[in-house]
Amino acid sequence: MKKIYNWSWLPLLLLLVGWQTDVQAQVNGKVTDAISGAPIPGVSIQVKGTSRGTQTDANGLFTIAETNASSVLVFTFMGKQRQEVSVGNRSTINISLSDDNHELQEAVVIGYGTQKKKELTGSITTVTAKDFQQGNIQTPEQLIAGKVAGVSISSNSGQPGVGSTIRIRGGSSLNASNDPLIVVDGVPLSGSSLNGAPSPMSLINPSDIESFTVLKDASATAIYGSRASNGVILITTKKGTSGRARFQFTSQVSAATLAKKIAVMSADEVRAHVKANGTPTQISLLGDANTNWQDEIYQTAIGNDNNLSVSGAFHNIPYRLSAGYLHQNGVLITDKLQRGSAGINISPQLFNKHLKIDVNVKGALTQAHYANAGAIINAVQFDPTQPVYDPESPFGGYFEWYSRDGQTGQVSPNSIAPRNPVALIRMQDNDNTVKRSFGNLQLDYKFHFLPDLRANLNLGYDLSRGHGNINVPENAAQNYGEQYRGVQNKFRQEVDNRVMEFYLAYNKELPQIKSTVNVTGGYGYYDNATTNFNFATLAANGDTVDGTKPVFPFDIPRNTLISYYGRLIYSFNEKYTVAASIRTDGSSRFSPENRWGVFPSAAFTWRINREAFMQSAREIEDLKLRVSYGVTGNQDGIANYSYMPVYSISSAKSQYQIGDRFYYMASPAAYDSEIKWEETATYNVGLDYALKTWRLRGSVDAYIKKTRNLLNTVPIPAGSNFSNQILTNVGNIENKGLEFSIAATPVSSEKLNWDIGFNLTYNENKITNLTAVNNPSFVGNQTGGITGGTGQTVQIHSVNHPVSSFFIYRQVYGKDGRPLEGVYEDLNKDGVINQQDQYWYKSPAPSVMLGFSTQVAWGKWYFSTVLRANLGNYVYNNVNSNFGINSNTLASNAFINGGIPDYYRTGFSAPQYQSDYYISNASFLRMDNVGVTYNVGRLFKSEAGLRVSANCQNVFVYTKYRGLDPELSSGIDYNLYPRARTFVLGLHLDL
Repeated sequence: MKKIYNWSWLPLLLLLVGWQTDVQAQVNGKVTDAISGAPIPGVSIQVKGTSRGTQTDANGLFTIAETNASSVLVFTFMGKQRQEVSVGNRSTINISLSDDNHELQEAVVIGYGTQKKKELTGSITTVTAKDFQQGNIQTPEQLIAGKVAGVSISSNSGQPGVGSTIRIRGGSSLNASNDPLIVVDGVPLSGSSLNGAPSPMSLINPSDIESFTVLKDASATAIYGSRASNGVILITTKKGTSGRARFQFTSQVSAATLAKKIAVMSADEVRAHVKANGTPTQISLLGDANTNWQDEIYQTAIGNDNNLSVSGAFHNIPYRLSAGYLHQNGVLITDKLQRGSAGINISPQLFNKHLKIDVNVKGALTQAHYANAGAIINAVQFDPTQPVYDPESPFGGYFEWYSRDGQTGQVSPNSIAPRNPVALIRMQDNDNTVKRSFGNLQLDYKFHFLPDLRANLNLGYDLSRGHGNINVPENAAQNYGEQYRGVQNKFRQEVDNRVMEFYLAYNKELPQIKSTVNVTGGYGYYDNATTNFNFATLAANGDTVDGTKPVFPFDIPRNTLISYYGRLIYSFNEKYTVAASIRTDGSSRFSPENRWGVFPSAAFTWRINREAFMQSAREIEDLKLRVSYGVTGNQDGIANYSYMPVYSISSAKSQYQIGDRFYYMASPAAYDSEIKWEETATYNVGLDYALKTWRLRGSVDAYIKKTRNLLNTVPIPAGSNFSNQILTNVGNIENKGLEFSIAATPVSSEKLNWDIGFNLTYNENKITNLTAVNNPSFVGNQTGGITGGTGQTVQIHSVNHPVSSFFIYRQVYGKDGRPLEGVYEDLNKDGVINQQDQYWYKSPAPSVMLGFSTQVAWGKWYFSTVLRANLGNYVYNNVNSNFGINSNTLASNAFINGGIPDYYRTGFSAPQYQSDYYISNASFLRMDNVGVTYNVGRLFKSEAGLRVSANCQNVFVYTKYRGLDPELSSGIDYNLYPRARTFVLGLHLDL
């Protein structure tokens, strides 16, 4: 190992011309906590005046070779007081670091700068790498699931690389985006999806991330103006550090298995049901097989994730280089994702450290094969008495329900029967390649003549290129038509986003008046363009499907945002802090009359523990009251130039003939020339606290968010526009809630350290207006479409009710407790069951969210776990409403379907889609992960350190919901790619 280590230095040594070794002594030592005596890992030790340095290992031990008697070692660690120690003639130096006011002096990242934690006026939470979720993490947001009060992060499915639905203090829009703004190292990322990628976040390597800072209230977010109504997440990636080159290598291998399958009737149960209830023709269709279709389409998914980084300083220039490779199979057969990633950061300082330069570049390439997810629901429905393969089948040798013309011999699959699930996957290729690169150059200059004044220039970009193909052969039962068979389609998309920001910041301490002043003013320019290439739909033989040839080869939707912003933070006597900000944004999405929006905020902080009457309460280390108000905007999700009349070119089938020529027609869409921003006003009161006992710290926040000018589709008089409905600013939504978080260290000693954290969020969501004028006949906007009957919906946006409330009929039950088919309560007592008897019932959004995490360090062992819970969330089981009925199994005399055991509970013969029987309380407790790490320590007396770990994700879910998974942000359970239970083995090597 030592030889490998020495040879790994050779390329670097060839570059370090002029490097001065001057090695005269080696110093060993240990760094511990001054109070508990526990070792402190990750302490930075630097030889003062040089770039040479190192860090302590997991046991607090360090070795530094390049010293002499006159050397001075500088020990620094976040939250601890800095120490300088002269080496002299010593070869061993053991020191203890004292707390630096429990990190109250720590600088917290805020918009366009930093602020001391003790002076924060906004509701801000920071999660660093030591508190991240562990295991097989494929997208960055999964690192902080369950870690932050007020933040809900729910994975959208179990597909490799799939993203999550992120909500900060509930949703604030119906038709615009509810996603938070995500900023990586100062570059705001586009929230739009990338064609070919399961999610935009899947192209960011989680191992490159150092910390997340979540800005929740308007005092913290208003500086981002029109993009901040849904909160802001600031991601800081890992940077280079002073000292020698440090290599880190991590490797994980994982195995994912299904945690749960959808309950279906077995082959014997289907045979018994058909024989008892079917016709002779239907009985004759039964097969002799015993096929579990879910077993046929799912697999144990093996994956591996490898990451290598090197960081240090080259001629006093800190740098970090990283590379990663992820290969993850899905639990659905043939599903796989491969991601290669690389990153570079260099942070030189010039002109006597007056100019700081920060260069960040990240890149990723993903190649994916996506399995046909339609097989998931077909595996639930397909007849289990039939085999997977049929030697006589003309459809690739797979069993299918089909007919054969007696005269021509031509075969055709039954158009209303489900398809063979295995054939759906095996006879479709969906291959995608996506490239993404984002980064920035940030110049921060501290003026020589006025060092309290800084100028900051940030030039950033976010570029992606995606393309792919979907191919289905001619002999596949899917995409089988009379004229065209199979598919040979492709797509291509290019996204180009550019950022330019410049601000001046003046930060001055005025000790004579016990004051600190921080003033920031700046300008931003953001240009976003997407090129969508249009292709015709092709059959497998290359023929163009009629009516699909595009009129234009591509289109480039584009929008531009220009911003001016300013902020003032004033602190007096370390007791009182006042902050105010204002931002004005101009967006090309709106007309010149409504183009500019103004977004102000104001906040006040009172450090109560600094008052004279609190001095006797020595146990209280921090007690801070925060009050804030601010306005933010929302333009994401709003179509570009929707204030202008837009004409769409008709399809080829809709051409109009004039003489001998055919002409494409242009049809207008309804538009509102006065459309403008959605605006959210937030009121927040918070209390931060820290006690010395158990190192107890936490916060309590109460908030009210009121969104006005909500975009909503409303009916308009016929003839007043190009439609009888229009999207316009007419609505209001209110979110109000309470957040509580607490963290503690009950045990802290040299042998044992125990940390625990808990957070609770209560949120109440309600629509307060949806129309411009009073319209008693307008109940609300139907939403929540389900699979089954044509046009069926089970949710509604309605005044005085939560967003997407369920809107259905109240089921009547018999004396035996079983639901009575087609019998509902007559709520308005008019003797008729009609639409006036539908009622509002619950919501998919939880009213309470809980998060719990704990870490225990005992000697060389480290244990951790994270649990989450949602309370009060409801789910509509569309699987049961579709397939848990007699008419599903016996749907036709030409084929047999499988069945759902829910039929035994209801006895329904026909669909009852609008029954509240199918809506269930889906409250749950989920253990996200549990893991153990063992620190092997140094290898072969070298400086190399090794840690090995084992982890299990999605350990268990406790819920009364009978469906596949209770955690569904949409509230409708159908065709969900199941979340797997994943077992992970990993190693971490430091050189």
